[in-house]
Amino acid sequence: MCGIVAMFSPEVPVAGATLDRALGTLEHRGPDGRRHWISEDRTVGLGHARLSIIDLAGGTQPLENEDGSVRAIVNGELYGFEQIREDLEARGHRFRTGSDSEIVVHLYEEYGAQCLHHLRGEFALVVWDQRNQRLFCARDRFGIKPLFYAVHGGTLVLASEAKALFAAGVPARWDGEAFYQSVAMAALEQDRTLFAGVRQVPPGHYLLASRGRRQVIRYWDFDYPLAGDDPGLARDEATQAGADREHAERLRAVLDEAVRLRLRADVPVGCYLSGGLDSCAVLGLASRHVSRPIRAFTLSFDRPEYDELSIAREMAERCGAELVPLPVTGADLADDLRATIWHAEQVIINANSIAKFRLSRAVRDAGYKVVLTGEGSDEILAGYPHFRRDMLLYDRKGQDPRQVERLLAELAAANTISRGLLMPAADGSAGPPGFEALRRRLGYLPSFLEAVGAGGHRGRALLDPGYLAAMNDREPFGAMLDGLDVRGQLAGRSPVHQSMYLWSKTALPNFILSVLGDRMEMAHSVEGRVPFLDHRVVETVRDLPVSAKIRGMVEKHVLREATRPVITDTVYRRQKHPFLAPPGAAALGSPLDEIVQQTLRGPALRNVPFYDAKQVTRLLDALPALPPAERAPLDVGLMAMTSVCLLGELFGLGA
Repeated sequence: MCGIVAMFSPEVPVAGATLDRALGTLEHRGPDGRRHWISEDRTVGLGHARLSIIDLAGGTQPLENEDGSVRAIVNGELYGFEQIREDLEARGHRFRTGSDSEIVVHLYEEYGAQCLHHLRGEFALVVWDQRNQRLFCARDRFGIKPLFYAVHGGTLVLASEAKALFAAGVPARWDGEAFYQSVAMAALEQDRTLFAGVRQVPPGHYLLASRGRRQVIRYWDFDYPLAGDDPGLARDEATQAGADREHAERLRAVLDEAVRLRLRADVPVGCYLSGGLDSCAVLGLASRHVSRPIRAFTLSFDRPEYDELSIAREMAERCGAELVPLPVTGADLADDLRATIWHAEQVIINANSIAKFRLSRAVRDAGYKVVLTGEGSDEILAGYPHFRRDMLLYDRKGQDPRQVERLLAELAAANTISRGLLMPAADGSAGPPGFEALRRRLGYLPSFLEAVGAGGHRGRALLDPGYLAAMNDREPFGAMLDGLDVRGQLAGRSPVHQSMYLWSKTALPNFILSVLGDRMEMAHSVEGRVPFLDHRVVETVRDLPVSAKIRGMVEKHVLREATRPVITDTVYRRQKHPFLAPPGAAALGSPLDEIVQQTLRGPALRNVPFYDAKQVTRLLDALPALPPAERAPLDVGLMAMTSVCLLGELFGLGA
């Protein structure tokens, strides 16, 4: 993994100093070398900060083809590149390095933009096509690797992080509409950011830019099967058992291959490990492909309801891994809050991202550059409790209504930590007007949008009246749907698959894979590899019926069966628990509470153009009188407001 910067400026010559200044902000992404190239006519500049993983000595970028007519910068890893390289060499292409990334320039020569269909991995890339005077920029199918862009003074600037765009001269300003959407939905549309004029190349899309023209084109999407094509549960037990075995075998084979491919590196590879099924499955499969014990890094919290160390230790012993625990206290989380915000460039709603920041630093300090992670499993296998709620509420064919009500109550009781965050605190009868619009357009109300939407609606009381009036006619949920292919990707699908799709277009790229993934890992020059988001794994799971993903109240049923031989019985039987750090923003007298109080009572809040300082102060004054049960749900909002204020300070954001 690396940091990349590109500039395309048909009118104003690209300046090497500007390109270098932007690259300098990405040194944490690529501490092993920095290099740039500028075309002779100075219309194009490509810059690369390298984290060396494969071909440590020779994989310097930018890369070029034989005659220099195609040049590329790549951030990411491309798996199975050896076979692709052999095929290209047989066609007459000559390679200069042993890097996996070099296949990009030659694939582009052969296939143009369609080269993306030959790539397997996580990536963001920029290619300069000299013959056609065209910039080709692409992002992997799920948004594992970031790619931001903006146009300033007639120059198109692209980079791995927004801070590099600011260093290149793009003004750092708030985007008021995007902020309103983030308040309403707790996640942005897949191409938005909180910064005015700064966009993202959406997952599964590429951007083409030439003189006077720019277009963004989709090359991949989920394509869930129509509801009528989902066979569901078989009436005959023997038939169902046979189908279950077939589904598990198919998933085991493709997931095992994805894990094996991601162990390929010229440096040691470790694993992140929690007490959850996903990371345990990855570690269990990986352990069968190595000759030495894998080093597994795990977090340990000082509150038992959030701590999974004992489960992780049992799993590490099961597969002969070397466990490296990292204890994290509330004081630790407070110490790294500002640094986490600087790297995240986003609002955070829980200290789990700070914990991941610290874990990645421990990995780097242990001498590791690469870890396998379990991210993406909940998205493709319906692991979150809100997906089970959607199945119970909106897929009732053949279900006993009394049984449904009982299971709904059990689900709520088993997921109190998620209540109001991922699970609705109440039913969706009350809430923002957008709820009704969602019901009309989708035919149902996705549980996760019901939860975050209700929270956003309550938070409106803290917004500045003038700002709120200016945004009053906005419909964040409608704007989200308008940016998606509703007819092609949602219509006719089961409610669970629709919810999975919507989550994967909002929370997955703009939260799970960013502030809990790439941004926290690359803050310390650590590459996170995600086997569950191998597109062949995703396409295999996509076509399975919902009943293979959720069986009764058991989530990720097919994954449990597929990986049962390599996980502990504890993990096999354990229900999903979301990765959350203990709440500290609303814990009176805690180190995080001290930062919250200082930030929200000071000039940092008043410099943000979105909040009503008087209302925020009233809330802070009321906290000591509230019982803990009423104070805890406020933690998300307090953390969000504090991170907004720190974002404004750290990047000097103007209105």
